[in-house]
Amino acid sequence: MDLEDYSVLVTGGAGFIGSNLANYLSDANDVTVVDDCYLGTPENLAEDVDFVDASVLDDDLPTDVDVVFHLAALSSYAMHENDPTTGARVNVEGFVNVVEQARRDGCETIVYASTSSIYGSRTEPSPEEMDVSVNTGYEASKLARERYGEYFSNHYDMTAAGMRFFSVYQGYGGAEEHKGEYANVIAQFADDIANGESPVLYGDGTQTRDFTHVSDIVRGLEGAALYELDGIYNLGTGDAYDFNTVVAMINDELGTDVEPEYVDNPIPESVYVHDTCADVSKIRAETGWEPRIDFEEGIQRVCAQYTGE
Repeated sequence: MDLEDYSVLVTGGAGFIGSNLANYLSDANDVTVVDDCYLGTPENLAEDVDFVDASVLDDDLPTDVDVVFHLAALSSYAMHENDPTTGARVNVEGFVNVVEQARRDGCETIVYASTSSIYGSRTEPSPEEMDVSVNTGYEASKLARERYGEYFSNHYDMTAAGMRFFSVYQGYGGAEEHKGEYANVIAQFADDIANGESPVLYGDGTQTRDFTHVSDIVRGLEGAALYELDGIYNLGTGDAYDFNTVVAMINDELGTDVEPEYVDNPIPESVYVHDTCADVSKIRAETGWEPRIDFEEGIQRVCAQYTGE
């Protein structure tokens, strides 16, 4: 089942995940994107997507739609530690501002980005019902977003699905390149190795991530809207790979032999998430969603721009 003939707003829709979602949905829906171009660019968007250059903190946003996908955020540890006030304004106040305007316009279906970082470091799959904690401004802003989602759901009978993304990637051949240093490590590693440069790994490279291809994330977001999910859901694969393995797989795919460079982790150990892995049984049970891109195929897709395949 797919979304068809809906009017849709995607905030942060010129960014990495947002543009993939907007372009995918635009085939069968009326899609509007709001983005202030801090981490995104309208060049990522298909011609049939209506682009609005605006901030999620603005008034009079185009929220008279059937579904709002709220993906706009300052999305890194460094952004929030450098400027916690702006981080809170964009991630928390921006969320409330968009959803409140949507509510007033009669929209009852909200799907929004949260984060898997609040699970902390876990090698076992993390279920949604486990206790979570906050160690960074970024995590605090996303947990606050979840609480406001709960508020809108309980007080106004809206559906608000908070999607805890695991490590989302696509590669610079997709829409990640504009993010530069904030792109997923797979995109950065592949580009370094393809250009004969050593990828930089924090620590000893044994940290693991549940790497999830953006196309699977997009389908999960679509399903959350279609089934009008309410509450918190994981989007990941249930498999995790360490950074050393990622580098080896990229080298293998590219036919190269570039050694990584190991450096001291600039992020304090007390807040650095060393391992992530998703338990996706909840969204599987409620929508039938399954990840379709296994990691080997994902690496091939990331490297395709360099191999010409």
